Amino acid sequence: MPTFVQIIEFVGTFAFAISGIRLASAKQFDWFGAYVVGLVTAIGGGTIRDLLLGVTPFWMTDPVYLVCSGLALLWVIFLGKYLIHLHNTFFIFDSIGLALFTVVGVGKALALGYPFWVAIVMGSITGAAGGVIRDVFINEIPLIFRKEIYAIACVVGGMVYWACDFASLNPMFTQITSGVSVFIVRILAVKYKICLPILKGNQ
Repeated sequence: MPTFVQIIEFVGTFAFAISGIRLASAKQFDWFGAYVVGLVTAIGGGTIRDLLLGVTPFWMTDPVYLVCSGLALLWVIFLGKYLIHLHNTFFIFDSIGLALFTVVGVGKALALGYPFWVAIVMGSITGAAGGVIRDVFINEIPLIFRKEIYAIACVVGGMVYWACDFASLNPMFTQITSGVSVFIVRILAVKYKICLPILKGNQ
């Protein structure tokens, strides 16, 4: 039976892959191109994290992540007409992936014995870096560099994880609370148009 963390990874992979494939379909990519965009969205952040932590990238030891991305492609192909009518599809799936992968990144760094500030950075990379690669592939300015609250939500989730861990709360409760905090921060930031100040050059 898969562990709770593995379930989080699978769901996060599926959610992120769908977000990438949906954007690729909007750019009229072919099926293979859409799969590649979905795949790098799903595994890009975790790959960078694992390389920085000095471990074998997670998808190289288990093909299920490649399969998850393939299933996401099929889901978009067969349910694409319904997804198109759901204007918030990309945002919802992207937010779910962001939340789940942040939790996985923080937890993995802590399990390897790294200090908490490193774990928060690794959680942010796991959650946000795949989206950066996705946006580069589809020729868009990466969302993380725009005024929307994105990576900051990962940092908030990492700090919530640290607070729960410091209080010696149940690990599953800690993971769920951390993920929910990322999702809520992202949702509220977009709903109420909360954003960071724009850096303006000298006129």
